[in-house]
Amino acid sequence: MTTFEPKDLPVKQLHSLLLDAVAPRPIAFASTVDEQGRPNLSPFSFFNVFSAQPPILVFSPARRIRDNTTKHTLENIKATKEVVINVVNYDIVQQMSLSSTEYAEGINEFVKAGLTMVSSEKIKSFRVGESPVQFECKVNEIIELGRHAGAGNLIVCEVVNIHVANEVLNEDLTINQEILDLVARAGGSYYTRISKGFFEIPKPLRSRGIGVDALPEHIKNSMILTGNDIGMLGNSEALPTRDSILKFVNKVSERYPNIKEMSHREKHKIAKNFLSFGDVDSALKLLLSE
Repeated sequence: MTTFEPKDLPVKQLHSLLLDAVAPRPIAFASTVDEQGRPNLSPFSFFNVFSAQPPILVFSPARRIRDNTTKHTLENIKATKEVVINVVNYDIVQQMSLSSTEYAEGINEFVKAGLTMVSSEKIKSFRVGESPVQFECKVNEIIELGRHAGAGNLIVCEVVNIHVANEVLNEDLTINQEILDLVARAGGSYYTRISKGFFEIPKPLRSRGIGVDALPEHIKNSMILTGNDIGMLGNSEALPTRDSILKFVNKVSERYPNIKEMSHREKHKIAKNFLSFGDVDSALKLLLSE
């Protein structure tokens, strides 16, 4: 067995050891607003429930390891003392991942990730309409655990309202865990799904994905593509050029001879298949072809 003393390790290595070993971790999909009322949405896996009476949830936005800066979520909570914690199920995991991209201050991650903003009843922060359980919270305390890169900030939240989708409720008003289909975070690019085990999602682009809002309406409003599908497309670095789309069409025309005459629906079905294999580039070029 190899023994490590935390004080002897680079922060990045220590961070990786902790996250790889303490897993899976539930995900707090935290929605806040700043003092101007601008929404922010970001996921955190340093999260759990700590009390039922009073109902307390705790999560921790850590200081960034690379430059010791703090996240917009923390700054907003300091200003407003409010947050909505939305749970993450498999249906929105790709959009959740896309929202973790470090967009500039004031950019609305709801829009970038293609998620629905729903007004809360007791606080100003918005709920994620697609999340099956949403907790409106007042912040009781912020505990700063350090000032160095990687240091956490414990946000102690008291739940003041709970919203649960009817489809995940049993007749006795308990939550059906299998229908809820939560995902949890593990180390590296790994997640786990209650019924399926581990799977991987590539980390969001450091260069920032284009976002779902950059996609054409027929893609965003597709009856074939899921939220996870458009989340993958929105994590692309840029829209493909017209020349690259034409080259792609010529390349696959032998396999799909009627590609130029295909309806949006037909293209969406084929694009969904590309996405199932992680081929985002081909899916996007097909969807944007004319």
